[in-house]
Amino acid sequence: MYLADLVMQMLKYPLFLLLSITFTFAQVVTDSKKTLDLQVAKKETAIQKELQITQYLTLLDEIEQTISEEAVWMKSYATYLTSLDVAQNLIKIKKRIRYLKRNKRKQGAKEELNALLSKEEILRSQVEQLKEQNTSPFSNLLRPSEIGERPVITNPFDVFAGISFIKKINTNYEDYVNRKNELIKLIVLLRKEESIYKEIEKLDVKRRYVSEEKIKKRQLERFENALSTIAATAEVYQKRVEVLEVKINKDIEVQVYKLINIGVLVLVVFFIFLLLKIAVKKYLTDNERFYMANKAINFTKYTIIVLIIFFSYLENVGYLVTILGFASAGIAIAMKDWFMSVLGWLVIVFGGSIHVGDRIRVDMDGMKYVGDVMDISPLRMTILEDITLTAITKNRRAGRIIFVPNNYIFTNMIANYTHSSLKTVWDGVHLTITFDSNHKKAMHLAKEIVKKYSKGYTDITRKQLNKLRTNYSLKNTNVEPRIYSFIQDNGVSIDSWYLTNAYATLTLRSVISVEIVEAFNAEDDITIAYPTQKLHIATEPKKTPFDTSEVV
Repeated sequence: MYLADLVMQMLKYPLFLLLSITFTFAQVVTDSKKTLDLQVAKKETAIQKELQITQYLTLLDEIEQTISEEAVWMKSYATYLTSLDVAQNLIKIKKRIRYLKRNKRKQGAKEELNALLSKEEILRSQVEQLKEQNTSPFSNLLRPSEIGERPVITNPFDVFAGISFIKKINTNYEDYVNRKNELIKLIVLLRKEESIYKEIEKLDVKRRYVSEEKIKKRQLERFENALSTIAATAEVYQKRVEVLEVKINKDIEVQVYKLINIGVLVLVVFFIFLLLKIAVKKYLTDNERFYMANKAINFTKYTIIVLIIFFSYLENVGYLVTILGFASAGIAIAMKDWFMSVLGWLVIVFGGSIHVGDRIRVDMDGMKYVGDVMDISPLRMTILEDITLTAITKNRRAGRIIFVPNNYIFTNMIANYTHSSLKTVWDGVHLTITFDSNHKKAMHLAKEIVKKYSKGYTDITRKQLNKLRTNYSLKNTNVEPRIYSFIQDNGVSIDSWYLTNAYATLTLRSVISVEIVEAFNAEDDITIAYPTQKLHIATEPKKTPFDTSEVV
């Protein structure tokens, strides 16, 4: 029994040992497998992290590409960084130069010193150019455009300047707001980059992108500071723009109301003078008097309108008087002819020497112009040239519009054929008869003919001259036709003078001339003389009074 138990015990221990070894080996295998699985899992995790980091880096590249499109802000920031680098390099070079100056005897120190001095000069000029950027990365972008002085609106023309100023400051404000919006978009992109770098930091065990993350974080801080500055500045700028816009609109409103009042006043003036014209037209039947009255009314009307506009926008009368006092001498010299024409117009209108419709003759620059006055303005008279004896014998043309400055009445000859109520002029026909003709009979015939055709004008002239006696001293008022005879080289000239209509002298002259010629030709003892020539034709050659051979 005991032996059997002992054997059984001995059999149990190897089995136990075998079981223990087997269990231990299985445990080792299991642990090795777990370790291997863990390593594989770690590798897979690392690969996944790298893939994730790669994706983040790709996303960062895309964001950087978008950020690079915001050229204004990024360029300003890049210029700022460049200014910092240049300043730091300049500091290092200065330190190196001081060191080399203390150790000039070292080999190669002199050449390096010369090179560094040249480089220092270059960097110094760059620092001067980037001086403003060295203090602030966005100094130009954060500073809004200057508003400038508000235009003073005192007349309707200044309204356009005010509207233009409002448009300008609003455009500048919109540009500034757009600049702020661009900065906001840029900051959003930089914040995305910051969040991506934080995610990369969680995945990157080696911490390879820490320096870039710090750079981006510092960059974001500077842009956020710039945003706070530009936001505050934009708010203040907006308030200033609104205040200026309100003030300018108020000034424009004042000018518009003033312009409306002036317009109403001008319309009232036009209406009053229109009624005055209607009354004048109704009670003045004489066309000349109506024309002059109409001109006077128009002149008065426009003078009143000019004075209304002038005093509406005149702020300081004393200032105007001072300016006119200084400018009067220069104006008088520069506008001498203009003033003389206005003075001549006053003499013509109030003196009554020339009226619209009168037939006048003007001697200008060696030429004579005869025509009817169509208009008398403050500066000139307008004449329609007619077909007259002057046009036929001198000018050889007619129908022109002649403009005569009013100042010509002081310096040139102006003859009025129809002054006042006198509408007739003396005209004459000149005809020469031979010495052996019956000149008394010829004078009688000529007188009867001119009496026949000028009788109506003779009666009219007699009445007109009687009217002129009230204003003028008239000694010779004989209006009957006059016949004169004069001895000429080729005969006796018969001059027949008669009164005729000042506007139709050629018509009557033509009729009377033909009648006189026919009457003279009908008489046997009257012969019309004219220049003649006698031709002598020799049929035989004349003999010379001496022998030509004797001439030495």
